[in-house]
Amino acid sequence: MTRQRLPIGIQDFDRLRNTDSYYVDKTPLIRDLIAQGDYWFLSRPRRFGKSLLVSTLKALFEGREELFQGLDIHDHWDWSVVHPVVRLSFDGMYNEPENIADSVCAQLELIAHAAGLDPDQTTGTGPVRLQKVLYHLHQRTGQRVVVLVDEYDKPILDVLKDPDRARANREYLRGFYGIIKGSAAHVRFVFVTGISMFSKVSLFSGLNNLKDISLDPRFATICGYTDADLDTVFAPEMDGLDRDAVRTWYNGYNWLGEERLYNPFDVLLFLRNRMFKPHWFRTGSPRFLFETLMEKAVHPRELEGCWRDETLVSKFEIDAIDIEALLFQTGYLTIVDEQRRGHRTLYRLDYPNREVKLSLNDELLMYLNPTHRVPSEDGETLRDLLVAHDFEGFATTLKAYLASLPYQWHNKDLARYEAWYAGLLHMAFRAIGVEVRSEESSSRGRADLVVLTGGQVFLFEFKMAETAEETETALDAALAQIRDRGYAEKYRDRKEPIHLIAIACGRNTRTLLDIRVEPAVFS
Repeated sequence: MTRQRLPIGIQDFDRLRNTDSYYVDKTPLIRDLIAQGDYWFLSRPRRFGKSLLVSTLKALFEGREELFQGLDIHDHWDWSVVHPVVRLSFDGMYNEPENIADSVCAQLELIAHAAGLDPDQTTGTGPVRLQKVLYHLHQRTGQRVVVLVDEYDKPILDVLKDPDRARANREYLRGFYGIIKGSAAHVRFVFVTGISMFSKVSLFSGLNNLKDISLDPRFATICGYTDADLDTVFAPEMDGLDRDAVRTWYNGYNWLGEERLYNPFDVLLFLRNRMFKPHWFRTGSPRFLFETLMEKAVHPRELEGCWRDETLVSKFEIDAIDIEALLFQTGYLTIVDEQRRGHRTLYRLDYPNREVKLSLNDELLMYLNPTHRVPSEDGETLRDLLVAHDFEGFATTLKAYLASLPYQWHNKDLARYEAWYAGLLHMAFRAIGVEVRSEESSSRGRADLVVLTGGQVFLFEFKMAETAEETETALDAALAQIRDRGYAEKYRDRKEPIHLIAIACGRNTRTLLDIRVEPAVFS
């Protein structure tokens, strides 16, 4: 196979096909989609190929046959039928009240002009213009109109920190989308895509015949790349690469299909640069996510491996932002398991891959203390001290590290304080890729933190104290708990040194008070 151009940043199907670029043929799924219905909605994280998919649909319905030569759909499509297309993209800024109406009117004006419609026939507000454009395009061409909406939710997501503006934008969009259903006689096909899954009640009540395929296994791979795609379409680029490492770093997204997926942007940047870096993660701005975690006092480790009801995963509301839904829909968590419990379906969520696992923790630590040095340096230092058995140095470094704990995270009851301290250490190790397990279960309880590194096992138990006497009692109790509950037993077969580490943290001073370490002894 010959090498082709890597379509980095190309979201236009015409441009991609005319620049000798790699293309993963999604037209078999597109053909099935069109055959099975007319009104569709798809949610996927940013840079996952949604805009390219919308562009492909536009070219298909416009009858651009030359662009589909050699693709699956070419011999299964009636190229003699051409439909007018209304494609709308909300990729601007929507911070001011007039922004959304101005954007809609401007886009519809350009569409009407390009179609040769009389300007006097398409005047009015955004919803009124849409109604007129759909009617006149149908009348002019004799073919019903295809409506494609990309980034439908951006006018809301842009202003989530301003709930009143977000609600106002939502109400405008609800009325706007309602026009599409009211113009059903003039509409052939509708496809709406974005990041979030707002419920039909909150946003699509006027378009309640929209079918959500975001978690439909039949269309799970309609965006993104599979392992097979890398080994076939991108085969000329894969020579000399560690396939297992590529898979570990970037594969793992799952929307209930049989195959896990790569973010296309990650793959293309990696193939160009040939370096394992968080290419996708660095293009985002997860500040709102971090602010929401702080506001709700939720630590990332609480979300790893968590089970959630399907209704929680697939909803997003302005007035009740669910952190699990936010993380899942934005691509920071994915579905790793599914269970039926009676009439309910539960999903287990976790990081999709190494890129997100490392980057989310590293960036969150940097957000919590922007004046501190690179967070990963703390993790590296702490790990090296552990492996070298320099527990005094570990204690000194950990004390300085824990001092960066933001006051906002001290808003829960005393029993949770221990989890927060353990959580910061958890993030430090996560940020450098160390295998770490929080609240690891055994037959008689759960260890606060387990760190597996350097061919050794470190079992941590955190306790709260204040006075010197309380500190001694806390350390004794922590070690006794690790021993008596047999936390070390499950690691016995590893044939590696096991260290029991008790840590006492200040109830009021909010810092590390003391540390005590002893080796595991088995009877």
